[in-house]
Parts: sequence; C-alpha cells; structure tokens
Amino acid sequence: MTPPGSGDLSPAERDSASWVVIPLYNEASVIGGVITELLTRFEHVVCVDDGSTDGSGDAARAAGARVLTHPVNLGQGAALQTGIEYARAQPGAEFLVTFDADGQHRLVDALAMLGVARSDEVAIVFGSRFLDDRTNPGVLKKIVLKTAVRVTNLTTGLKLTDAHNGLRVIRVDAAKRVHLQQDRMAHATEIVLQLGRTKLPWREHPVEVLYTDYSKAKGQSLLNSINILVDLIVN
Repeated sequence: MTPPGSGDLSPAERDSASWVVIPLYNEASVIGGVITELLTRFEHVVCVDDGSTDGSGDAARAAGARVLTHPVNLGQGAALQTGIEYARAQPGAEFLVTFDADGQHRLVDALAMLGVARSDEVAIVFGSRFLDDRTNPGVLKKIVLKTAVRVTNLTTGLKLTDAHNGLRVIRVDAAKRVHLQQDRMAHATEIVLQLGRTKLPWREHPVEVLYTDYSKAKGQSLLNSINILVDLIVN
C-alpha cells in the first residue's frame, strides 16, 4: 500500500506528470543537492536561472535539471512566470510544483501536497508553515509574514494562514490562468490573487520550512522580511 502523503507513488516510482519549477538566483552551493533529491521522485525539474553570477545554472544543469536562463536578474516573480509558462506547455503535464532553490522546502511535503491534490481533486494546494508548530521563522519574520497574510486575504478574498510560502501545487488548468507581472516579493500576493480568481477548489497543507545555517548566513530571513514590507507598502 502507498503510504499516506506520498503523492500516490510507490517508493520506486518517479512522477512523470508533475513538473517542479524552481526560480534560481545565486544558489550554486546548494541547488545541486536540492535537485538531486527532487529527481528521486520527479522526472521533471526545471530551473529558471535569473541572471545568476555564481554558476548556479551550470550547477543545476549538472545535477540533472532543465535550465532556462534570464540573461539579467529580473526578479523571482519573473523567473517563476517563465518556469510556469514552460512547464504548463509540456505534453502530459498535469501538475506544477513551485519549489525554492535554497533548501528550505522538503520533498516529503511536496509529495504530500500532490497526494492531496489528486485524492481530493483540488486544483491548488498552498503550503503553510503556520498550520502546525514545526517551523520557527523567528519573531520579526513571523510578524511580517502574518501581516502579509492579512493584507493578502483582504486583497484576494481567500482565507490563507501563510501567503508567502513558495511551495505550491498547481494543476495545469489553474496554472494556465497565472500571468505574473510583479517581479519582487509582491508576486506572492499576485499569484494568490490570480489563483483565487479561477474559482477552482483549493486547500492548504501543513509544511515545514527549514531555516538552515546556510540561509541564515546569507541573511535571507531578514532581507526577505524587509522586501515583503516594502512591497506591501508600495503595491
């Protein structure tokens, strides 16, 4: 019997109907490991190298991902849109999984979310780090993320617990309705708005976000918090 949350796959199978989409910018030291793990359960991983200067695209390609390249840095929203457009056009594609490049997302969570999408016949599954207590983002980031949730829910009419989580499962019919224009952190609100407008069924699913020594050393937590605040004010 297939274990719950495994995305309806036996341990030996790889999902050929789902495409993992990874926006990629200057993560050369970790992206290979992220891709190697994903390829144990997914046949298709596509990275959008968004103007990296550290060889991230080469590292992703060496690990087995398909790599699309932006010659200059356009922002995470633009990279995500490029990857979504590519993946949803592939023959046989049924689902897209958006996944971060920095090692903070877990393969097991992506598989569990796909399992929910398939078993419950929902078009969108949003990952949430606030449906259980496994994730500790820190006080500042938690305040910012909770503020982002309130603003996003007011804007979109949805009732999410975590609006700025990059781990999502999107069925292809829903993905065809995504046309992101915001290039920085505001794209996270924009994609929720556009997916909500599809009126297709959705769920949230608890996930664990791993705040690693690597991400903390890069200062991503504080920087992303500031970016979210700025984009919420500007947009």
